[in-house]
Amino acid sequence: MAVVVADLRARLELVQKSLQLPSGYTELLQELKTRIRGAQVRAAFAVTRELVLLYWSIGQEISRRFDREDWGGKIIDRLSKDLQAEFPGVEGFSPRNLRYMRTSRRLGRTSQFCSSLLQNCRGVTTWSSSTA
Repeated sequence: MAVVVADLRARLELVQKSLQLPSGYTELLQELKTRIRGAQVRAAFAVTRELVLLYWSIGQEISRRFDREDWGGKIIDRLSKDLQAEFPGVEGFSPRNLRYMRTSRRLGRTSQFCSSLLQNCRGVTTWSSSTA
């Protein structure tokens, strides 16, 4: 019986040792989590920036077409329908949003917002530049 208990204790010690983390593991884990979160934030900034620029350019192009080619209001409904068919599940191309893009562009609000957004995004450090 004493041999069995000694054998169980030895096995328990081996299991406990195998569960111990190597030195520096906690620090590595924390560093990786910080880098991952930073990359997620930078990716969100990049996506937001690109979407704002896209919406601004869509509004600009729609405004140009309306001004130059004398398009009627129903064309936005058709454009919305065709864009939604081409990009199912992608939000942002409803008739109301397309009209808002056009109106915002015509009022100049989006241009100022784009400039501000681009200025703010330039200050975001990329992971590759911070590790060089």
